[in-house]
Amino acid sequence: MKKMLKLQWLSVMMLSLILVGCGAKDEATTKEDITKEDQIEKASYKVKDDRGIEVEFDEVPKTIISLQPSNTEILFALGVGNQIVGATDYDTYPEEAQKIERVSNSVTFNSERILALKPDVVIAYTTGKDEDNLNALKSLEDAGVKVFAIQSAASFDDVYEDIEQIATVMGIEDKGAKLNEDIKSKIAEVQAKVKDVKAPKNIYLEISPKPDIYTAGSGTFQQEILNIANVSNVFAELQGWKKVTEEDVIAKNPEVILTTVGYTKDPEAEILTRDGWNSITAIQNKAVYYIDNDITNRPGPRIGEAVELVAKAVYPELFK
Repeated sequence: MKKMLKLQWLSVMMLSLILVGCGAKDEATTKEDITKEDQIEKASYKVKDDRGIEVEFDEVPKTIISLQPSNTEILFALGVGNQIVGATDYDTYPEEAQKIERVSNSVTFNSERILALKPDVVIAYTTGKDEDNLNALKSLEDAGVKVFAIQSAASFDDVYEDIEQIATVMGIEDKGAKLNEDIKSKIAEVQAKVKDVKAPKNIYLEISPKPDIYTAGSGTFQQEILNIANVSNVFAELQGWKKVTEEDVIAKNPEVILTTVGYTKDPEAEILTRDGWNSITAIQNKAVYYIDNDITNRPGPRIGEAVELVAKAVYPELFK
């Protein structure tokens, strides 16, 4: 530019420079346009959901509706929770999630309200077998809403995969990988503390109280938590979530009783005072503990905390 000022008197040269400059500007504009076209092309991407459907995104979603508490927790853990505009009645964590508009009770959802909110994507869930749920999701898609369905996680590996999928949808794959690393690191810390336990304690896990007592057996998310915490489930021979009798529990004589029943007043005291249970070792030693229902029942980013809760309750001496 300075050179141009010094040579102003050469009008012919100036004209030449202007023409060259215009040519350069046109060339730069062309390159910029090409770059923008490339970015638009690259911004379009597909992610396969758990229905096996490849959901295509023209750009990274800016507004989200989450139809499962665990997925809401994942979104917040990935740093995009502030983009959620609709959630379920049970989205209680983190605290910010409680301020989000409710559009679902986790079983059914308000289609009209979802359509009115015009989300860029609905992060839904599916059991893979519920036809009513699948049809409801399709009705949203038919109305023009982009739906990404995730099957309810039954294992820790499923949780890691859910995090990867959601991170990919949100264009933050690196954050998904980092979150999974952090969770695995937390679990490894707990495992290091309980690995030398030679005789794992026998525990009974109660997820529903009297009169209809339910526990978790093999093939459940809770069983994996117990396995990693190095404790022995007295009902591990059962498959899934099963109803058991008081006599069944008494006969198993667990050393520790854990309860996730958070909707009754003082669940620990209720178990400790049950008629006929005073012969159980856990009752005699007052080894009955409530462990947070949301943390231990939600297959989300707090699974490391769930393992730690169980391990601390059963082996408190290892965490001093």
